[in-house]
Amino acid sequence: MTSLPAPNTVPLRGGPTLRWGVLAPGGIANQWVGTTHANTDQRVVAVASRTLSRAEEFAARHGIDTAYGSYEQLVADPAVQAVYIAAPHSEHRALALLAIAAGKHVLIEKPIAVSVAEAEEIVTAARAAGVFAMEAMWTRFLPQTSIVEQLLARGDLGEVLRVTGDFSAKFDFDPTSRAFDPALGGGALLDLGVYPVWFAHFVLGAPRSVTATGSLASTGVDAQSALILDYASAAQSVITTSMILRTPIAATISGTAGRIEFPDEFIGPSSFSLTVGEERTEWTEPTGFRWGEGLCYQAVAVAQHVADGLTESPLHTLDDTLEIMTVLESARKQLGAL
Repeated sequence: MTSLPAPNTVPLRGGPTLRWGVLAPGGIANQWVGTTHANTDQRVVAVASRTLSRAEEFAARHGIDTAYGSYEQLVADPAVQAVYIAAPHSEHRALALLAIAAGKHVLIEKPIAVSVAEAEEIVTAARAAGVFAMEAMWTRFLPQTSIVEQLLARGDLGEVLRVTGDFSAKFDFDPTSRAFDPALGGGALLDLGVYPVWFAHFVLGAPRSVTATGSLASTGVDAQSALILDYASAAQSVITTSMILRTPIAATISGTAGRIEFPDEFIGPSSFSLTVGEERTEWTEPTGFRWGEGLCYQAVAVAQHVADGLTESPLHTLDDTLEIMTVLESARKQLGAL
């Protein structure tokens, strides 16, 4: 049976730590802080919301010392070393620039912004300030991803010629919600499609061309789409995403010698199989983490990167983020969502 390499992720405990601040205590922040406190040595020391009572409730729930009623107060707090930005997509640019100007390291929820231009502003500001900045592409830091990376590097699949990825989830229609409001950066591609687009980029890099087809919601945001990404080689990626139906969230990598298959929920801690010839080898997340519990891996990775004196992650660089945003923007334009 083909042997699988061991994951080489940063240990969840025992390494460098940061004192974190959280901007915008919504649902994803609740998951991120919960698993980070439960499973790592990282600690959130402050949280800020535009409504003080909301920040205070969040702080009480997670044992956070300080709650602020404005984002400006948090980034001015000398106790805070790094800021996790968990606001809607449309707010990422402004909050990232605010934190960077205050000299804080930033971890910015995906997508890093709603356009390539906004993403470039963030990247330029962070590089000029010399602070660490990263898009919170948590899947990149899971143990399963490090194993896949090693399998690709050692050539187990041969020449990779096709990548597929899907992330679809059914959202109840609400024209004022984050999912359907264009002013909040709504649409399936930015919210969900960013993951399979990242997956294709992780395996094959930036595509030569993007072809997109799909449909729009009544609010004008993209509701469902299929993307074909072509590369300078003979490889292709097929990406699907939707917020009007539910799917297994599966992904595959196929090469001339073998394939890797994630049957479901590939963006979170999950299982995959490696098939080479007639041999099939299975791998399952050893911690037993499910879905959002895996958000903690990126927190320890950021702390290690900062301790190493880095200003961006070699695993998910700012250039990677810009290339992924370029694909998303091209697809949205073709669909008429921009």
